[in-house]
Amino acid sequence: MLIMCAIGAVVAPFLPQPQWTSTLVAVLTSYLVATSWVTIKRKKGTVGRFEIGALLVPLTVAVTLVTLGLQAANRPTGSSAAAPLPAYFVFAAIAALAAALDLRVILRRGVSGAQRITRHLWRMCGALLIASFSFFLGQPQVFPASIRGSPILFVPEIAVLVLMIFWLVRVRRPSVFRRDAAGRPALAGGSFDLHQAQGTHD
Repeated sequence: MLIMCAIGAVVAPFLPQPQWTSTLVAVLTSYLVATSWVTIKRKKGTVGRFEIGALLVPLTVAVTLVTLGLQAANRPTGSSAAAPLPAYFVFAAIAALAAALDLRVILRRGVSGAQRITRHLWRMCGALLIASFSFFLGQPQVFPASIRGSPILFVPEIAVLVLMIFWLVRVRRPSVFRRDAAGRPALAGGSFDLHQAQGTHD
């Protein structure tokens, strides 16, 4: 993922029509992958210089994308744009959200438990989702003409999004997926003990 993002970030400005938006999105994707990896490698409940320095990346990306988006919105009608107008603000919002969560982690001096897994999970899946959009919808020329513009190209993105939501819910609300001894879903907040159920099968 990091190699792919690095290539995209370097190549985009040198295309016939420079794609600075693609460069910023590639930097954002690299940041998501790197911080996700460090979240797991870092000892739980701690932060380091990397997290503090990395905070500057999403802040810079968010401000730059908003600036470019406002410039694109003020262009004369009919002029070519490097990216669809909503894309500037969608990716800026993602960057701003990541920056806010980074600041929260820094102020709390790290994360642990389910919050640590959640941080790793959404950042890796978010990076994969961005990469999927960039390839399947952003590069239609690499696909056969018969499926260009087809809804089938949305399937990978939807799959990543659904799986991300599923695992976020499973990590943050494990009681939703617990089952009692009879195989029935246990009610969230109920008295059912997962360890007791495991003991019945030992």
